Amino acid sequence: MRIRDIYGPDRFGLSIETFPPKTPKGNEVLRQTLQRLAVYRPAFVSCTYGAGGSTREQTVEWCVDIQNRLNLTATAHFTCVGATVEELRRWLTFAQKSGIRNIMALRGDPTEGEEVFQAVEGGFRHANELVTLIRQEFPEMGIGVAGYPEKHPAAPDAATDLSNLKKKVEAGADAVFTQLFYANENFFDFRERYKEAGIGVPLIPGIMPITEFARIKRITSMCGAVIPTELASRLEAVQEDKQAQFDIGVEYAIRQCRELIDAGVPGVHFYVLNRSQACERILETLGFDHPSAECA
Repeated sequence: MRIRDIYGPDRFGLSIETFPPKTPKGNEVLRQTLQRLAVYRPAFVSCTYGAGGSTREQTVEWCVDIQNRLNLTATAHFTCVGATVEELRRWLTFAQKSGIRNIMALRGDPTEGEEVFQAVEGGFRHANELVTLIRQEFPEMGIGVAGYPEKHPAAPDAATDLSNLKKKVEAGADAVFTQLFYANENFFDFRERYKEAGIGVPLIPGIMPITEFARIKRITSMCGAVIPTELASRLEAVQEDKQAQFDIGVEYAIRQCRELIDAGVPGVHFYVLNRSQACERILETLGFDHPSAECA
């Protein structure tokens, strides 16, 4: 199934994001995670593309495994980092021949040691250029792109960030998947501006349940997401208790998802960090318990 076919009236799109592990133990953990989450029949499972393209082959290998072993649709992340247009074209051909039919098209982060993204000679500087290449030369591919409810850290302001997002959609993206966020009001404000800008493709909120406060603080410091003061205070108070952090974070994510679903989002994209426990509890509480499940 292509991304363009997932969302619509009476169709709620659940999706899950994973990353290629670096060790045999990590491989086994991810396989177990995917096996446990497969029972919820996500519309797709995505696999990220390592820094500097360091996992480009592994990304495709995991996507093939997801499709062949679990019979789930896979989406391969793909960035502009460190590659010429010809190299990007070869990777896309490789992904297509491997049976991948969906791409999450991203500019990518600056390489290690760089503060600002630098395109290689003969490469792309912006994600909308990558989307254009995919849409023109691989027209059957489904294409997802990233959106930032609280502004991309490198964007000078929210208006510029939204204008850049619109360029990606106009280039051919089928849906927008947001960066993680913890303040739903920021997502709702972003959704209003998104509509006012005339962007019509589905906007899917990205949710990362907090299971370890220190780790989430590191992640949010890099992407600019805001942790509400009350939530941060509760987590600060239990920093020595891992189970308490997990329980507070999952409880908050359940309430966050329920509010988003009640507000009519077309789907939810979960960043699971290759672990299933938090996502399982959230999905069970929300009523996702079989292939045709709908939210309770």
